[in-house]
Amino acid sequence: MRASPRRPAWLPAAALAAAAAGAGACSDGSGPSNAAPADSFLVPISQLINLTYRGFSGGLYPASNDPPPAHLAEAQARARAVTPRDTAGRPDPGGRYILVSIGMSNTTQEFCSASGNPPCNGWTFMGQAAADSSVNHTSLAIVNGAAGGQDAAAWESPSSANYDRIRDTRLAPLGLSEKQVELAWVKVANAQPTKRLPDREADAYILERRMGNIVRALKARYPNLALVYLSSRIFGGYATTPLNPEPYAYESGFAVKWLIQAQIEQMATGAIRDTLAGNLDYTTVAPWIGWGPYLWTLGETQRSDGLQWFRSDFEGDGTHPSPSGERKVADLLMGFFRNSTFARCWFLSGASCP
Repeated sequence: MRASPRRPAWLPAAALAAAAAGAGACSDGSGPSNAAPADSFLVPISQLINLTYRGFSGGLYPASNDPPPAHLAEAQARARAVTPRDTAGRPDPGGRYILVSIGMSNTTQEFCSASGNPPCNGWTFMGQAAADSSVNHTSLAIVNGAAGGQDAAAWESPSSANYDRIRDTRLAPLGLSEKQVELAWVKVANAQPTKRLPDREADAYILERRMGNIVRALKARYPNLALVYLSSRIFGGYATTPLNPEPYAYESGFAVKWLIQAQIEQMATGAIRDTLAGNLDYTTVAPWIGWGPYLWTLGETQRSDGLQWFRSDFEGDGTHPSPSGERKVADLLMGFFRNSTFARCWFLSGASCP
């Protein structure tokens, strides 16, 4: 039985009723959406296959929730090619390859803990992965690089102190190096956004530009980085502060979508068509980029995969996740890395990618 959603203060009652009526549509892209026209309310981007939000088309990827064939094939080839390395970056069967998290306070809470340091809370992604015997604990090293207070702007430059912090306080104590980083989960946001779409200076556009800089900075710091999995914000409708409320949490998903689409189009045409995203050539200056788990749904309105966000999933500010909220993101991350055809072969022991 679907829970009856309570209306956030920022959302008109009629809009929530319409969203709930369409919630039976597939939020994960497994079927067409039957939701009401979406320009007046927020619907998961993965349900907007045949709909728009303020004039912007949905689907996690262009007109779909799946990567186009060429983009998918590249990701699968890169996933198969992930290999253990020594600290100098040379392939070494006895070495390691690293998955690192990049982002803000929410990211570190969901990945490991608020402090960022292992031992990680058992319900977080690193906590769950450490306890799961099917995860590759021989070659894969999982490192939490995210930190509180580090919004998107703090990660744009390869000379950012954040990358030195990861090198010196996360990698070095484990006997690891930047040249062993081959994989990253990136979840970033702008602090205190003020302009929503379709304003020409909307924060979603600013976030897209910053994420383009971030993926290039990551490639500069981590020369063997092959794959970056991006996620946008969790639900922000319970927020009691201006840190990152709705509709900005929702609209951050479009920034991710546009960045990925920019790389797809550049690699298909050879031209940089999205000047906000910049050069995303994955043969030179950037890693391959694609969606990790999509984390947003409209509060208690249940997505087809069962995801809901309750007030109890957040701390007092309605923005940072409580342990139950951290677990929900961790569960989605575990499910993604277990099942994705461009992740499972490096994440699980004995698994293969097409």
